[in-house]
Amino acid sequence: MAGPKHDQQPEPASGDDPSDESMMLHALAMAREAEKMGEVPVGAVVVRSGRILAQAHNLRETLSDPTAHAERLALAWAGRSLGTWRLEDCVLYVTLEPCVMCAGAIVLSRIKRLVYGALDPKAGGCQSLYSVVSDPRLNHRCQVTPGVLAVECGELLKAFFQERRPFRKVSD
Repeated sequence: MAGPKHDQQPEPASGDDPSDESMMLHALAMAREAEKMGEVPVGAVVVRSGRILAQAHNLRETLSDPTAHAERLALAWAGRSLGTWRLEDCVLYVTLEPCVMCAGAIVLSRIKRLVYGALDPKAGGCQSLYSVVSDPRLNHRCQVTPGVLAVECGELLKAFFQERRPFRKVSD
């Protein structure tokens, strides 16, 4: 099996739940809130039976916490909402492919399905660099639907970083 292609976003599988785009729009709204605060614009939403249990965006700068990623916060708040850490019947929507830390949290929380937007070729823990959430050696695996609203999610991140990085001269 060939490795992931880093130059293009994956296409969502046919037959995806039509609510995936709707829930990803909620995650994008959270990402825009993060951007307003000067945080990297990543948003996450945890859903069960069509109902949003928790939503969050990155708060690493605000909380001075390297673990304050959108998906980790959303998972923690969903657990509090349900009164259990087991999120077996839940779906996590996130605008960017989760990193290894967040992929580990997804496995530990027993999330049923992960839906994400843009690939993260530099830190992705679910497809780009690693496949933590589907590793058969772990005690839990979740279904993964990549690429939902990938263009919109990717453009938000690209614009954020272009605005903050100084112009880089292309060498001759």
